[in-house]
Amino acid sequence: MLDGVSLDQLRTFIAAVDEGSFSAAARKLNRVQSAVSGLVSGLEDQIGVVLFDRSGRFPKLTPEGVLLLADARKIVSGVDTLKARAKLMASGLEAELSVVVDVFFPTSVVSAAAKGFVNQFPLTPLRLFVEGLGAAYQPVLDGRCSLGILAPLHQAFPSLVSERLGDVPLVSVASANHPLAAYRHRIPKHELTKHVQLVLTDRSDLMAGRDYGVVSPSTWRLADLSTKHAFLKDGVGWGGMPLHMVKKDLEDGTLVILDVDDMPRTGFMLTMSANHRASEPLGPAGKWFVDQLKTLWVQESLSR
Repeated sequence: MLDGVSLDQLRTFIAAVDEGSFSAAARKLNRVQSAVSGLVSGLEDQIGVVLFDRSGRFPKLTPEGVLLLADARKIVSGVDTLKARAKLMASGLEAELSVVVDVFFPTSVVSAAAKGFVNQFPLTPLRLFVEGLGAAYQPVLDGRCSLGILAPLHQAFPSLVSERLGDVPLVSVASANHPLAAYRHRIPKHELTKHVQLVLTDRSDLMAGRDYGVVSPSTWRLADLSTKHAFLKDGVGWGGMPLHMVKKDLEDGTLVILDVDDMPRTGFMLTMSANHRASEPLGPAGKWFVDQLKTLWVQESLSR
């Protein structure tokens, strides 16, 4: 019966192939040769397939054996992974790490941290989501994500524990061909109201009825930052963007920073923090990820 196939039989089958003979497999497995031969023969009887041609000096895989060897390796590897993952989970490591990242946070830093995470925790799946404003908070608040890399909102969340990571400069920009770009001195705020402001909209209800940084009564609300970026470059309107995302556009002159009254010339500093529910402290993987983001962000800032 196929249900009676054991891991011991499959491991012995694989060892016989890898070592080239039953006697060599016996030495590797610290068994007598007759035990190895018996296990392989028993496996053949149970699955009804001859795995080795024994007519020569050394056993040789049959065509059927070649095909079934790959399946045997997958089964054994899967069980080994299951055992290793269970052992890690028993020691306190998260079964998976789910992270939601604010759309303003530097993607390069997240990417570098994720790359290191794969090497540090190869058996722990990493799930990343990118959202903005309240939509970034919602997955943490409802437990879908264990960690949130979030920007502050105009309301408190007492159920969350927050750890500061750093600041993202936000600058007001417009296309070099936009009328506001023609100003050679500080732009009065009332001039901004004459032009369309591109605003990132909140895909959750947390910010319903509230606006962040909206100056103009004429606004176009966009659901994602990449679309807003494209519209800004096309001169559709003006708006705020994280400096790291428009740095190249500023250098090549596609976009210009708007020097607006009552706004810092270097841009507003948007503080980013690592957040998790107080009732669910971060495990080893989550703590490592947060520490890695801090380290990488400092390194990137110094390189700039």
